[in-house]
Amino acid sequence: MQFESFSEFLAMGGYGFYVWLSFGSCALILVGILVSSLADGKKLKQAVKAQMAREARIKKAKEESQA
Repeated sequence: MQFESFSEFLAMGGYGFYVWLSFGSCALILVGILVSSLADGKKLKQAVKAQMAREARIKKAKEESQA
């Protein structure tokens, strides 16, 4: 489908509002998923780091009690 002008392209033959609304909604959802995934990954890394620190403290305490 060819368009004669940019405004005709934006109008999409009278369906522009629905087309651009669907593209915008999809983009917003994808950005939300990306932000959520990055936040969850950061929380998971912090939890793993805290668990490793706890295990190291426990191991050190066991070694000191045996010595």
